[in-house]
Amino acid sequence: MGPLGWLLEAQVSIAGSPVLVREIVGNGFGLASALFGLRRLVWAWPVGMIGNALLFTVFLGGVFATPQAHDLYGQAGRQVFFFTLSLYGWWRWSRNRRSGGDGDRAAVAPRWATGRERLGLLAAAVLGTAAAYPVLAALGSWGPLPDAWILTGSLLATYGMARGWVDFWLIWIAVDAVGVPLLLRGGFYPSAAMYLLYGAFCVWGLVAWWRTSRAARPAPDPIPSTYSEAVA
Repeated sequence: MGPLGWLLEAQVSIAGSPVLVREIVGNGFGLASALFGLRRLVWAWPVGMIGNALLFTVFLGGVFATPQAHDLYGQAGRQVFFFTLSLYGWWRWSRNRRSGGDGDRAAVAPRWATGRERLGLLAAAVLGTAAAYPVLAALGSWGPLPDAWILTGSLLATYGMARGWVDFWLIWIAVDAVGVPLLLRGGFYPSAAMYLLYGAFCVWGLVAWWRTSRAARPAPDPIPSTYSEAVA
């Protein structure tokens, strides 16, 4: 068995349950991508795409004969959308980097989304979840409603990261809050642990990007203390 065959077939036992090594490896690439994203490095995107490809095979349990045998179509589908959005994020951050970035190796300058942009995110969250739910239910997805939100929220968070919005960390936290119990019930223990770890990591990322956005904000002009200063 070659390295690729080993990666596709190898399993380990966790708490008495078989778990695919590629689920662990795929989530490891996801965590590495998040770490690069925290530091606003372009490598976040290609590294994440490798994890997307591996996890796509994991969540189609009925197709790829995983030990869980559950088909989480929303989870699998979001890996495809992740891969596509990552191409956009890779291009956008690379372009920012070439244009000078923010003076260091970072590829984006964080900022909070505007009120209009947040309304757009909220509308997309509601409409996307409502549209994905019947599709996933018809496909036989296991847990279609939470799966629909995880799919929609993940795409919005990835798009927000590509745009450099601090808000994307909050969306990820909301995705993790739903994803952990769903994955535990489905027996996807490494992915559930990854979601739990990633939830804590998102709090760290939120604070880091928030501080960076405040540091990059231009200082307001000083208020003149005298009339002569005001008219000077």
